[in-house]
Amino acid sequence: MNKLAAEFFGTFALVFAGTGAIVINDVTGGSVTHAGIALTFGLVVLAMIYTVGDVSGAHLNPAVTIGFFAARRCGLMTVLSYIASQFLGATAASLLLRFLFPQNETLGITLPAGSVMQSFILEAVLTFILMWVILSVSTGAKEKGITAGIAVGSVIGLEAMFAGPICGASMNPARSFAPALVSMHFQNLWIYLVAPVLGALIAVPVCRLICREEACCGLASSVPDARDQNGSDEM
Repeated sequence: MNKLAAEFFGTFALVFAGTGAIVINDVTGGSVTHAGIALTFGLVVLAMIYTVGDVSGAHLNPAVTIGFFAARRCGLMTVLSYIASQFLGATAASLLLRFLFPQNETLGITLPAGSVMQSFILEAVLTFILMWVILSVSTGAKEKGITAGIAVGSVIGLEAMFAGPICGASMNPARSFAPALVSMHFQNLWIYLVAPVLGALIAVPVCRLICREEACCGLASSVPDARDQNGSDEM
């Protein structure tokens, strides 16, 4: 249960801070700025990796959890329980934002600014890069474990910075689903549920191709894995 609680509150913090920055930017007429929003997403992920990484692995993202399942680094029961915790944590954050800012209609939902196909491809590629980085920095030397939070947070901030104005740079089904559910704005939500999972799955064979297979698959890690002390894949 401590792992599920870590995923719940970690995802809560991610969505509360990240989409909260979008909401506050809207409410205050742009005082946070796009760069501030991108930085907020990167920093909150960095902070949560160091906060709950050694408890649950700090997945905070259903696409990442599914990617680790494809990489044989967590079991099916872990996937199901983690995803449920992530969606619940994200929804709790959006509900709190609705209570705090009832005048905001969309609560930071992700919407394509261009064509549907453009945003779908962008989301898939962005999540592919993110998952590849996570797989690469979460194994190997201890120094990688220390700097993994910086690497992952930086990638999220970077991708949100340049791609956010076009596709929203969600890379996270829970992050997009929660504000859509609470605000009841479901247009094009499928993009942000399907594309990140596709991108995360593509990252697994690419990581195997470029890196040693053991660096990507089947090994315990300090940041994204959810194994218990006995090495079990199940919760």
